Amino acid sequence: MSEPRTVTLPTTDHGDVTVPEPSWCIGHADHRPELRADILHRGADVPLTFRAHHIMDAGLVQAPFSTVEIPELCSSTTGVSISAIARTLDARGVYELAAALDTYADRLRSLADQLLVVLAEGDL
Repeated sequence: MSEPRTVTLPTTDHGDVTVPEPSWCIGHADHRPELRADILHRGADVPLTFRAHHIMDAGLVQAPFSTVEIPELCSSTTGVSISAIARTLDARGVYELAAALDTYADRLRSLADQLLVVLAEGDL
């Protein structure tokens, strides 16, 4: 059995801090030596792009030393950070957002249908 993966990061309030690093974490290249509570594990971003326009990103996150246990604020519990809403969601919240996006996609299709009718009728 292999040793758990760890990473050592400098902080201004606790010096060098060694923490277990989840297998999904892509590293800490953007880490700035601030407070231990600010240490953040981030997974790879899953982008939503449309016609070369970046819409949003989502990815796994965890702040192992956070004292806030509110998923929307990036707690020590792993969640999914959603850039479009600037929130971190638990699994239930991600499913709820996906359902809302499905509903919105249906509404967009209805708008496209309406546009085709308007154009066909010449009601510009």
